[in-house]
Formats: sequence, C-alpha cells, structure tokens
Amino acid sequence: MSSSDYARIASAIAYIQANINAQPDLADIARQVHLSPYHFQRLFTRWAGTTPKRFLQVLTLELGKHLLSQNYSILDTAAHLGLSSPARLHDHFVQIEGITPGEFKAKNSALIIRYGLADTLFGPLFVAQTPRGICRAVFIEDANPTAEIANLRQQWPAAQLINSAAVAKDFAQHIFDLKKPNPAPINLHVQGTNFQLAVWRALLRIPLGRAISYGDLAAHLGKPSAARAVGTAVGANPIAVIIPCHRVIQQSGALGGYRWGLVRKQAMLTWESLVQDKTL
Repeated sequence: MSSSDYARIASAIAYIQANINAQPDLADIARQVHLSPYHFQRLFTRWAGTTPKRFLQVLTLELGKHLLSQNYSILDTAAHLGLSSPARLHDHFVQIEGITPGEFKAKNSALIIRYGLADTLFGPLFVAQTPRGICRAVFIEDANPTAEIANLRQQWPAAQLINSAAVAKDFAQHIFDLKKPNPAPINLHVQGTNFQLAVWRALLRIPLGRAISYGDLAAHLGKPSAARAVGTAVGANPIAVIIPCHRVIQQSGALGGYRWGLVRKQAMLTWESLVQDKTL
C-alpha cells in the first residue's frame, strides 16, 4: 500500500471515529477521502481485512460497552450512538459464528456443551451452549428435554453434555429482562450451510416490532427468486427469539409458518410491538 493510500485510510478512520453518532454510510466516508464508494471499499478492505461497515459496527459496539459501563441507560446509549432504537444497539451485541472446518473434521471431540431449560413468557425454552456461544435455543411443549438432548447428541456426537440450569436461566433473562441495565454481548455458535448462515444473519437486521415477507428477505439477500429456499432456511433456525425468524411473514400479511406454533408467533410479535412502543 502506498503512502497516499495509507493517508486516505487514516483519514477515513479518523472520520469514522469522530462521527460514530452519525453512523455514516459507505458513500459518506468515501466522500471524505475523495474516492468512489466502490474503490474506497476495496482499498479499506485490503488494508483492514474487513469492510468499512463492519469496522464502524465494531467501534460502535466498543463505545456502547463503555457507555453502558458508565451507567448510561440502554435508551440513552442507543441515542448517543446515533442508532434508531435500542433494538439497533442489540444488533451490535449479537454475533453468529459458524462451525469451522476443523471442528467439523474433529467431530467436536473435545467440546463441552452445557444445556438447561428455562421458563419464559412464551413457554419452556431449551438452551445449549458451547464455549464459543449458544448453539441451540428452542421452545418445547411439555418441559421434557429428552428429545432435545437426543438432538444435541446427534448433532455433536462426540461432545460432552452437562446439565446446567444456569445457562438457560441466564439466556432467558438476557432476552426478556428489559430492565437489565448492561446486556453482555451474545455469541451464537451454530451449524449451517453458507446460505443458511447468510439468511440467519439477515434475520438479525429485522428491527424489533417489525416484520418482513419471505420475498422481501430473499430480495434483501440478492436472491429475489429464492423465496422458497429462504423460507426453508428460516424454518431451520436453531436459535429462537435471538435470531428472529418469527418476524418473517407472508407477502399478504398472513403469519405464514412457524416451527414453534403460530399462536406463539403471534404472541411474540404482539409483545415486541408493545415493547417497541414503550421505547419510543
């Protein structure tokens, strides 16, 4: 990289840091260094190994952690960071990690998975966690986790499973305790195809209290003719609530399907709308 390229990158970083609360987009940043968005994205990615958008997200997250540690409220923190709502702050605190090829090859032989069951607003929730994050969070009907434990053993055949009620309780409190002042980041450690992971990451960007159609979600992913495949990936979501597959509905406005029941889906959407109203 030439000295002039480095100067542009240094200037861009300074601009991002000084304008986090404005959440500048790619065009805004590129304009500051007199490059087209296309050429600036290529230059920045070559230098930093990540995109300007992701770099801004990381800075936003770190500043958000600092503000929360200084006893700012979640609402005030979101406003200070230039985010449209506390739900947007939440987006910065959830990261999806896919299973690495090495982990798959090793069949997770050294992995410890802790699991448990929590009572929630929408019924019993079975939660499982690896050292890298939550790997499963699913609603069950009869508070009997036997079938889900069997699913874990099938998916992670060589892992050691440990019953831990605290894992499920902590996760449920993180999701539903709206008064909790300092939410810790959530990591998700899931198995899926590249396409499934792309769909699940896209779901994270649906704001609280909003819904999107399967077709619009497919278009957002750049695959407008793949609504059916997108729907299949949505249905395979292994992390209820946090990966908000319940926010995807039919184009007509009908609820469509939901692997954990349409009554629960309607209740969740209604609850989120009420929560969103209270934050406005």
